[in-house]
Amino acid sequence: MTAIAYRPELPADAPLIAALIDRAFGPGRHAKAADRLREGNTLIPDLSFTAWDGETLVGSVRLWPVAIGGAPVVFLGPIAVEAELRKHRIGQTLVEMACEAAAAAGWRAVLLVGDAPYFGRVGFDAAPAKAVHMPGPVDQRRVLLKALREGGADGLAGLVTAG
Repeated sequence: MTAIAYRPELPADAPLIAALIDRAFGPGRHAKAADRLREGNTLIPDLSFTAWDGETLVGSVRLWPVAIGGAPVVFLGPIAVEAELRKHRIGQTLVEMACEAAAAAGWRAVLLVGDAPYFGRVGFDAAPAKAVHMPGPVDQRRVLLKALREGGADGLAGLVTAG
């Protein structure tokens, strides 16, 4: 492995990212509630990042505009890293970069559905998301929020909708 290079996602990266996500999550990923928020939604490329080992895509994180009870936030996911490289903090770096970019762009909070111990290391928590309702069945303990500014997650409640 060479030094990993990180950069914003480019339109030409889309097929490589789709293949990486398929390898990471398999075909069952389309049945998840989180996928409902990406269908027909518009990716925010300036807030979505890729990781490269030379000319090989090895990681990706994407952010999407959503609203929680009408309040705009960004939705993180999917995040995917090649299995053999997952121990190198590539995923964590991608998440940190995406959150920093979203904060700089003025977003108040980031929402995701994921593993609380993993994402807790970068500031995500289930407590502020207890009144957030995903559009489909989901384990509520996996619905996590991260405020991007003081009070950014305060008062977020209701149904999550795309765009």
